[in-house]
Amino acid sequence: MRILFLTYQGDMAGSTNSIAYLAKGLANRGHEVFLGIRRESLLWDLVEDSGVHRIPMTFGGKFDFKNWRQIRDVVKEHQIELINAQSSHDRYTSIFANKRYGLGVKIVHTRRQMPMSMGGPLQLFLYNKWTDGIVAVSQQVKEGLVKLGIKDSNIEVIHNGTPIEKYDHIDSMKVESLKARFNISPDDFVLGCVSRIKNQIQIIKALKLIDEPLKMIFCGIEATDEMRGIIDSYTAAHELHFEGHVEGTEILPYYKIFHADILASTMEGLSQSLLEAMALETPVIATAYAGNLDLIQDGENGLLFEDGDIERIAELIKEVRRNTSLRTRLIENGKVTALQTFNIENTISNYEAYFQSLITKR
Repeated sequence: MRILFLTYQGDMAGSTNSIAYLAKGLANRGHEVFLGIRRESLLWDLVEDSGVHRIPMTFGGKFDFKNWRQIRDVVKEHQIELINAQSSHDRYTSIFANKRYGLGVKIVHTRRQMPMSMGGPLQLFLYNKWTDGIVAVSQQVKEGLVKLGIKDSNIEVIHNGTPIEKYDHIDSMKVESLKARFNISPDDFVLGCVSRIKNQIQIIKALKLIDEPLKMIFCGIEATDEMRGIIDSYTAAHELHFEGHVEGTEILPYYKIFHADILASTMEGLSQSLLEAMALETPVIATAYAGNLDLIQDGENGLLFEDGDIERIAELIKEVRRNTSLRTRLIENGKVTALQTFNIENTISNYEAYFQSLITKR
């Protein structure tokens, strides 16, 4: 197959790494894979020295005629059979370029987060009439798309995955350095959260209900004034640390100092940070919403709470802290879930089969 991936973003940690692994995986299987991205994007560097052909592109918006022409030229020069658009601008530009220039290429969109809106009748028309297929990264994303008016038959669920080799060589020196920096002792309980700003305020509110001191490390955000106000009202001597942005290459050692990882997001199509935690034997606690429901079986490989249930969040944190048998079960089952069920090789195989079915379909 000859495939063109498009993404004007390429700098969002979870999705960016997913696209990189998928593109490289398909190239390793003998397919001709091209990637249209900005030179300055993180994704440009992630696929360097791989079998993926990088195509520098500019992205000026949904109706960027220059981008349409760039897509046209790549499709014609490299005889592209299928375009997989990864972000909102690309979904429009790939469709319009295909129709404007009569390229005859198959158009597939990937939806990695829960849909909030579809942009009205125009986008519904484009998705249902001028798009050959949509990949939803979880069953919940698919259900969200169907509720907004997208045809069920036009949507294929292909879960995100994670590569086994990603976890082979965690730098033990970096782990020890983090322990020293946060002054972590054997008696400490360390709760972690790895995410951009996504409902972390619920976690901060829940900590107010916990009497036994713990250490909380947020990777991906800085504290807001609202958060600071709640923290100042704590009666327990919790230590909260806000690490801000942490590069993807530096995040894995953090999971090794967490005794549990928590995510309060309602946006995740299927969370890479939860997969990373599970792969690295860190118990996970997450909102019973979106792709978390595809990933987590409550009480078996993770713990779930209803969005906004602050008291339940506090209860689960206390439970995973004191219940040794529960922690052991979550660790063992979580690792199997991440490294076997959600192995990236399964994701690549499913994309490969789906793309091939569309290309051969007339």
